[in-house]
Amino acid sequence: MDIAEVVRRTGIASSALRYYERRGLIASVGPAGTRRRFAPGVLDQLALIALGQAAGLSLDDIQSMLSPHSAPTIDRQLLAAKADEIDAQVRQLQAMSRGLRHAAACPAPSHAQCPTFLKLLEAAAVGALVRRRRGEGREPVKP
Repeated sequence: MDIAEVVRRTGIASSALRYYERRGLIASVGPAGTRRRFAPGVLDQLALIALGQAAGLSLDDIQSMLSPHSAPTIDRQLLAAKADEIDAQVRQLQAMSRGLRHAAACPAPSHAQCPTFLKLLEAAAVGALVRRRRGEGREPVKP
């Protein structure tokens, strides 16, 4: 199928397809210099690339596991580490959601008087300090 058909079927821009090809993630068939054509298996390759990106893998990580000319070689250790990272993010987001719901429904006259809210503030402050020490925090905005 030609590049226009791949674009139509996947929604991926032709520039991205050409970039993936340059990176060695997919391969076109046919002579160089002609309109790019791809084997039907390219759709599976592109689905794997999209899945990897949705999971937060870099293109380098994805490229290390995919070859346009052979079956994927899965780095199970990398995938397990990424799954652990996602699980930690899920726990963090669930805690944040619970905190926001509590703050929205808290019967205390002021959030400053709510022990639960004060614990959330303390946890958030500690987390922000840890992230800043790791270099993950944002730079403060200068007036």
